[in-house]
Amino acid sequence: MALLNNKINDVVVVEGYHDLAKLKAIYKDIDVYITNGSEVSDNTLNELKKLNETRGIILFLDPDFQGERIRRIINDYVGPTKHAFLKKKDCINKNKTKVGIEHANGEKIQTALESFFIVKKVIKSSITLGDLYKLNLIGKPNSKHYRLVIGEELGIGLNNGKTLLNKLNMFGIKLEQINKILGKWFNVKNRNN
Repeated sequence: MALLNNKINDVVVVEGYHDLAKLKAIYKDIDVYITNGSEVSDNTLNELKKLNETRGIILFLDPDFQGERIRRIINDYVGPTKHAFLKKKDCINKNKTKVGIEHANGEKIQTALESFFIVKKVIKSSITLGDLYKLNLIGKPNSKHYRLVIGEELGIGLNNGKTLLNKLNMFGIKLEQINKILGKWFNVKNRNN
């Protein structure tokens, strides 16, 4: 695990300087690499690849379209990395106009960095498109909403069916976890009706 005595050994990759300041306020000795937003240069990718090989990196990017795009670009180039996620609802500013790591409270950030996902090389997918269909996560009128529930609970954001399948297998998430989340959500929903 990357967290040892409130110290993170891996380099945490964020989008901007406000994210850096927020992490430094929580972890005094943290090493943070800033991508400087959505334009990820070849130089940045090469440096991140070297850092991942020598120290390891944790991708900790905003839970929005650009953050997911940056995550995908880096992961595709660098190879297997660690991924930490915040739920979108946990990192919205007070005016409800911006989403970003810098708006999350310290406790949520610590929880996210303590419970990161490690990308696994998937030889044989354990979850299939058929499984997603049976769970109403694709091909049904409410599939998008159910994928949102799964993405929020796991902290991996809203995904289309194919991306969700890829992430579930890449992060080694099991069908039992998905069933548990959906079961809990349906129980809460039924109690509210």
